[in-house]
Amino acid sequence: MTTDAKILSALRANPDGVSGAQLAEQLAISRAAVWARMDDLRKVGYDIEASPHFGYKLTGSPDALHADDLLARLGKTKVVGRDIRVFEETTSTNDVIEKLARDGVKEGVVVFAESQTKGRGRLGRKWSSPTHQGLWFSILLRPKLTPQETTQLTVASATALRRAIKNVTGLVPDIKWPNDLLIGGKKVVGILTEMSAEVDCVRHVILGIGVDVNQTDFPPQLCAIATSLKAEAGEEISRAELAVEILRELDFDYARICGGKFSDVADEWEAGCATIGKNVSVQMGTRLIRGAAEALDDDGALLVRTEHGHLERVIGGDVTLEK
Repeated sequence: MTTDAKILSALRANPDGVSGAQLAEQLAISRAAVWARMDDLRKVGYDIEASPHFGYKLTGSPDALHADDLLARLGKTKVVGRDIRVFEETTSTNDVIEKLARDGVKEGVVVFAESQTKGRGRLGRKWSSPTHQGLWFSILLRPKLTPQETTQLTVASATALRRAIKNVTGLVPDIKWPNDLLIGGKKVVGILTEMSAEVDCVRHVILGIGVDVNQTDFPPQLCAIATSLKAEAGEEISRAELAVEILRELDFDYARICGGKFSDVADEWEAGCATIGKNVSVQMGTRLIRGAAEALDDDGALLVRTEHGHLERVIGGDVTLEK
């Protein structure tokens, strides 16, 4: 953890104030160095009061994502979020993670972007990533799974995101297999999983996530199918608070997957899924499957009972709920 992250952590742990002398002792730096770090934090938008009576007190935070602040809020995790990097703009956070993966960076690194110029969703679709309005981020994972089992990570991501959104906003999204969260039938979260693997083992998985947080205006083509947490909750949502809660819940569910507890995750997923029990159509390339979505299998694939009574195992495709 950096010096700034430790300072912010101390300020948040002591809302009534913490003295410069205490901080200097904890961080093994001079009081002048503490003062300089406080001044730099103020310059990037943190409201920090100073008084001879209560010391330094954090009274406000900027509506921006800062790696040091996210690390300070998150604290220690098992894997996800032990390294956090924030870019003001990038093409796609998945692209950045792909480069880090090739460079041999350890799993758990998270890359956020305040905006993306080439954000993408499943099937090559463009993902709208307006500046400072949502959470656009990717995570590098190196799970000991077979390529067939990586669908479990998409399932676990959906349950983690659903819990995090409920914890922060009170809203309870529906899960739509395989990678969307919906509120009122409109998409609020998209999950994109990209994998590098050999025949029987996974080299790495990139988990890309987009959350529509504070948008109020969507492109015309998205108005009927997309919404934001702010639109549904009726108030501004703290993106930093939500980001930290999402990483915390993702870390918890990743540990469940790595610990062989996918059945627990799958039970939670089915309880919150709007797809199970519904008639669906699944477009898989040129093939169209119609039937009733019955359950997940042990790897996270969707089991669909077709019109002819056959049970189809679906691991990908474009799913539409039939009316």
